[in-house]
Amino acid sequence: MTDPVSIHPGASGDPSATMFFNKISWGSILAGVALALAVQFLLNLLGVGIGAAVLDPTTSDNPDASTFSIMGGVWFVIAGIVASFVGGYIASRLSGRPSHSTGGYHGLTAWAVTTLVVLYLLTTSVGALVGGAFSGLSSVIGGAGEAAATAATTAAPALANSANPMAGIEQQVRGTTGNDPKALQDAAVSAVQALMAGDEATAEDARVRAADAVAKAQNIPVDQARTQVDQYEKAYRENVAAAKQKALAAAEATASAVSAGAILGFLALVLGAIASWFGGVSGTKHAVLISGSAAIRPRV
Repeated sequence: MTDPVSIHPGASGDPSATMFFNKISWGSILAGVALALAVQFLLNLLGVGIGAAVLDPTTSDNPDASTFSIMGGVWFVIAGIVASFVGGYIASRLSGRPSHSTGGYHGLTAWAVTTLVVLYLLTTSVGALVGGAFSGLSSVIGGAGEAAATAATTAAPALANSANPMAGIEQQVRGTTGNDPKALQDAAVSAVQALMAGDEATAEDARVRAADAVAKAQNIPVDQARTQVDQYEKAYRENVAAAKQKALAAAEATASAVSAGAILGFLALVLGAIASWFGGVSGTKHAVLISGSAAIRPRV
């Protein structure tokens, strides 16, 4: 009795047979993409449901936003790996190719098409139709967005003060009325603003004019007004320095968040690609065996 032997590409020397073994099957790839998207959709919906179930609106004892962001990112990575493996397996299995490498390439191609479809859904109005189905990806890349938004919100008052650091000082200048409150106070505010906006060469003259204007507006001695102008100038410089420092801190936090989100997204996609390859290899059909003159069908 003759032992069974495996038929492999090119064993018969026929180039057409080798081409068949390695030819890509777009139908099976599209099927794998559909299954991968469906699995991703279901797993992300499950994640949204679990996350919503954890929240209790009747109490304040809930996980903070950063915890939800991290858990959402982890869930997306796991869901992406599972979906990529399933899509790669289906694409390889339905292609009917007995070559492990060809099956792996089918799985990898299915992952690439799935990734492009998901990116399309997230960057067009079509994404509104799927709602939170792909919210896991926005958690990964959105972890950066959330941190950036938080940093921007924190920095907003500082940036406002940087744009108008005279806001508090103007209130102090107008705090005490003199003989003609409106006209004299306007003149005092203008003089102080000119001092803050001027250069060092004209600063001394601007201080004198500002002190005279404040003295008239508040009906106080010039020496006392000069002391107040010095305090205004000091407060102005402190406001500008503090605003710049907060703006720099916000920019650093935003850059760190974007970097972390991009790296996490990259790792998630790489792990998905690896899972799709192994899914494709796992879905490869066994080669046809021949025993004597009888052909044995491959196992399915």
